[in-house]
Order: sequence, then structure tokens, then C-alpha cells
Amino acid sequence: MAEPVVQAYWDASSGEPLLPEAQQAWSTAASAGWGDPLRLHRPGRLAAQALDAARETVAQAVGARPDEVVFTGSGVAAAHAAVTGLALGRRRTGDCVVTSTTDHSSVLAAADAAGRRAAVGVDVEGHLDLDRWRDTVAAEGVAAACLQVANHEVGTRQPVTEAAEACAAVGVPLVLDATSALGRVDLRGLGGWSVLTGAASAFGGPASVGLLVIRRGTRWRAPYPADDYQGGRWPGAPDVPAVYAAAVALDAWLRFGRAVGERQHALVHRLRTAIAARVPDLEVAGDPTNRVPHLLTFSALYVDGETLTRELDRAGFAVASGSACSASSEHPSHVLAAMGLLTHGNVRIGLTRRSTSAEVDRFLDVLPPLVAEIRDRLGAP
Repeated sequence: MAEPVVQAYWDASSGEPLLPEAQQAWSTAASAGWGDPLRLHRPGRLAAQALDAARETVAQAVGARPDEVVFTGSGVAAAHAAVTGLALGRRRTGDCVVTSTTDHSSVLAAADAAGRRAAVGVDVEGHLDLDRWRDTVAAEGVAAACLQVANHEVGTRQPVTEAAEACAAVGVPLVLDATSALGRVDLRGLGGWSVLTGAASAFGGPASVGLLVIRRGTRWRAPYPADDYQGGRWPGAPDVPAVYAAAVALDAWLRFGRAVGERQHALVHRLRTAIAARVPDLEVAGDPTNRVPHLLTFSALYVDGETLTRELDRAGFAVASGSACSASSEHPSHVLAAMGLLTHGNVRIGLTRRSTSAEVDRFLDVLPPLVAEIRDRLGAP
């Protein structure tokens, strides 16, 4: 009988698997008997203390105040709340929200719903057109602007400091999407933003926790019926065990993320170099150096991305294809389209904390014959 294929999970672009530390923290917290954090009894005080400690961890990670941190139901919910809340708070200024063309689909959808969206293009490696950005945010009627720290598909880091300075010069608040970078990149020195968002699932926390950090003095209004929880900035009692687990996961990255990132950066560099050398007619996307360490996307000409993803899965590699914002692997990537690259035949890799050099070696052995076989099957030239 054939030996079972050892599976390497390489889809951390959709979220790091739940860290063992976070899983244990969630289990411990769920059995701790914590109560309503607004109550004065001991279980309520314990819950409030756990939330305060979690806010301290997030604030430390992003260079904010603990009382500016809000826990939402997901990263997507945080993105919608950030954009919509700023649009409501600044509706007398205008109804235009500026984004890049490669922002996450949740941000683009929220900007469209807020009124009108002005999208600023990127170059072939995914870098923001700063000159165009400066002109666009300075236009009349701009309520807010949105930008990623790093792209969620190709990993390219954006010139956040320069973009934030352009917004500050004309009084436009900036929403900073830190989802792909939080825990992997030092964000404490990134100033100039008004609202920052993230998702605990991106760094190995529960998918049910999103992060919304609203600077004091920001003209942000809750775009939903509010109550007494979290200062009226997110409705309903927080899921304390999930929030606690998210904070434990983030703390693990704050302590060990630099070493993990250096190892992942070296592994991705090997992949970028060797894939391009071993597979003909292939595009590797994104900035080769100025990027988050764990993400890689490449596109193979004359190959269907879904077919290649399935063949790689059979060979023991769980990777993704299509748009990172879509549940369907067949949905073309708007990110690659905005960069002027192939939108089909693409494979998206997200290394996890546990990804190894041996897995990279095995992938480099498996990929070239698989691509050749699929091309032969399709009668490609």
C-alpha cells in the first residue's frame, strides 16, 4: 500500500493556523468562569482585567494607547467599521474614500458603499504611485484614505510613512490595514494613521477576533447601533476567551516573530529564485526584498491555477489560487490585475511558523514536473 502523502500547509495568506499557545489559552479561558466585563462582581472584574491586558498587548504592538483598542467580530468587520465610521464622521467634508487598487476587497467594498471611491494605481511590483496618491488625497471632498502596510497576496510593503505624511498635510484621516504585517513587522514607529485594523487569524489567533484601533480625537462614528460595551465603539459583550487567545498569539509573535520572519524570508527567497530558474514561462509577483517575509505569489503561463492547486494538494502542499479575497479559487485576483500581471495560473503561498527548509526542497522537486505535465495535458506550446 502506498505511503500517505505528508501534507505541508502553505496557505497562511488566508490565516496562520491557530497557534498551540492560543489554543491552550482559549481552552483555559473558556473554563475560567469569567463573567460580564461590565459587572462589579469578581467574575466580571476578572473578565475586564483580561480585556485590559489584551488591549495592552495590541497597543504595544502598534504604538497606540490601550483605550484606543477595540475588539470586533472579525478582520473584515473591523475594516468595514473603520472605513464606514470615518465616512460618517466626516460626511460634511465629502463622500470620497481614497484607496489603492490592491487593497483588500472588504476595504474596497466599504469605500464604494460610503459614497464614491478614488483608486490609486500601483507599479508592476505592487508599490503605490505616491505622486498620484498625493494629488488624489488633496482633492476636494475626500473624507478618508485607506492603505495596506503590506499586500495580502504578493507581500509588497507600501510606503506608509510617505502616504501618511501626504494625508496629514491636507487633513485627511488614514485607515491603515495592518492585517498581513501585524506580528511580522515592527509597526510601533508607523505614525500618521487615524484608524488601524487587523485580524487575529493572520497571526494564529481565533478567526472570530478583529482589531480596530481608533486614535483619540479621530472623527469616527459607530456605523451600527452601539451600547455600553467597549465605549460604544462595538456592540455586544466581547468574546473574552477568544480575545485572550488572540492576545496570547500576538504576544508570541512579538517575542519570537523576528527570528521566524528571518527564517521565512530566507525560505521565500529560495523559492522565488529557484522557481523562476526551474520553470519556464513563469512570473513571480511582488517586491523581491521589501516585503513581509511569509508570502509569495507566482503565475505559470498556459496553466490553470485551480488545476495546479489541486495537483499540488495531491502532492502534499496546501496552497491557494485566484483572489485572496474570494472564497472561490476561480475568482481572478484584482491585485495581480492591478499590477498588470497574469491573473490565471497563479499560486499563492503563505508559509506558517512551522514551515521548513525540507518542505521547500520537496516543493522545488515537485513543482516543475507538475507544471510540465499540466501543460502537456492542455497541449500548451
